[in-house]
Amino acid sequence: MPRDTVEDTAKPRPPALVLRKPETTDGAAIWELIKACKPLDENSMYCNLVQADHFRDTCVVAELDGDIVGWISGHMIPAEDALFVWQVAVSDAARGLGLGRKMLTHLIERSNCADATHLKTTITKDNDASWGLFRSFARHIGGALSDEPHFEKEAHFEGRHDTEYMVTIELPAPVPLRRAA
Repeated sequence: MPRDTVEDTAKPRPPALVLRKPETTDGAAIWELIKACKPLDENSMYCNLVQADHFRDTCVVAELDGDIVGWISGHMIPAEDALFVWQVAVSDAARGLGLGRKMLTHLIERSNCADATHLKTTITKDNDASWGLFRSFARHIGGALSDEPHFEKEAHFEGRHDTEYMVTIELPAPVPLRRAA
């Protein structure tokens, strides 16, 4: 019996993941991503435009097949050798890929972050996803993680927001993966 169909046995190509510095034209997509990633605090679109412009060297955008599916905003803390991570957002479309940890690793490998001896972020006690990400990242790089209350519910937020704990991760020195970027 002749065969009149040909099976396509080629494996589907994996999605193309790109980690890069943001461009100002990414601001609106970053803003939409953050809005979709509850419980992240929504800032104005203008804030995200400024981050993508003024702080691009310490921020990361993740693209999956051309769509923005991940974002980290951060900055070097003035007068400290510490990188502060403000927000980490991962789209539902990119969950389960280890994208948060990949973006953090990419960020500390940048030459702009080479002087950082610590990575800092703030997390509320009930944000299990963030605690999981930063604990996993600390284990991945072999860095010690500590935390303490920083922005307190009553003293700083007038009772309107839970206490934010300052999480500090010691970055190993030297980080062998650091590269010019």
